[in-house]
Amino acid sequence: MTRREFIRFLGSAAAAWPLAANAQQAMPVIGLLGSASAQESVPVMDALLAGLKETDFVEGRNLAIQYRWAQGQYDRLPALALELAHQNVAAIVTVGAEPSALAAKAATTKIPIVFVVNGDPVNIGLVDSLNRPGGNATGFSLIASALEAKRLEYLRALVPQSPVIAVLANPDYPDTDSQLAGLEEAANTSGQQIDVVYASNERELDTAFMTIAQQQVAAVLVTADPLFTQLRDRIVALAALHKLPAIYDSREFVAAGGVISYGASITGAYHGAGVYAGKILKGAKAADLPVQQPTSFELLINLKAATALGLDVPANLLAVADEVIE
Repeated sequence: MTRREFIRFLGSAAAAWPLAANAQQAMPVIGLLGSASAQESVPVMDALLAGLKETDFVEGRNLAIQYRWAQGQYDRLPALALELAHQNVAAIVTVGAEPSALAAKAATTKIPIVFVVNGDPVNIGLVDSLNRPGGNATGFSLIASALEAKRLEYLRALVPQSPVIAVLANPDYPDTDSQLAGLEEAANTSGQQIDVVYASNERELDTAFMTIAQQQVAAVLVTADPLFTQLRDRIVALAALHKLPAIYDSREFVAAGGVISYGASITGAYHGAGVYAGKILKGAKAADLPVQQPTSFELLINLKAATALGLDVPANLLAVADEVIE
């Protein structure tokens, strides 16, 4: 190579360096805001990443993700959401229902947000309507809060003629008032007495179950809440310790040894959230993507757990179960 050719080569290489740097910088970055921890969110993260892959985005190949986990401390979410907003990520996906979604919404009105929540996103101000969300947020509602009355019905079928059923609720959860209003209406209609006990952290869970056990209630309804999902192993263990049959909102509790659950597929919703995030990265606007709701729900019964509590599950309940674990 002559001196002139070498100088020409250096010039062409130097011109290519900014292009290479720009190519690296062109990889889109999304933020993930979670109310729990990475370890406790593995199933939903697997579903979310699968949804992104369905739209041709793979983390580490053509997509980067900035993670922020609140470790179950809801009061950390606003600051973590602001961190992601200041990073100017292409989109924010929230994990952990209403607390993380509301924190993201408060942090930015411009960056697209994809959420998965338990209740009605219109009532809490995340979107203008389900069909046309408007604004910068869209996602999936599990309508878990609206199913509390149905869960009470199934629990009463499991333990018929129960004088009192306890309800475990988190006072810090934004949808608690709506959950309890629906439960109280259902209880009044059916003539079932309920007793609400609150817990907002792991330490309070121990106290709550001791209180429930002392009241000699027949069973426990655990309301849908991301904190309870995060602490599901502890809750299931406490219910077993105090010999209390309990109903939950998702199969994750039954897989952990709980007796019965009724609700939509959480992993299915997060798979959809991944697809929505991919669509937004390709140019779709959150305002134009309708909020999705589940069309099917699962009733799961863990016969092994029921037998350990001395429960004889009624045949009519087994007949309508979508899955029975033996």
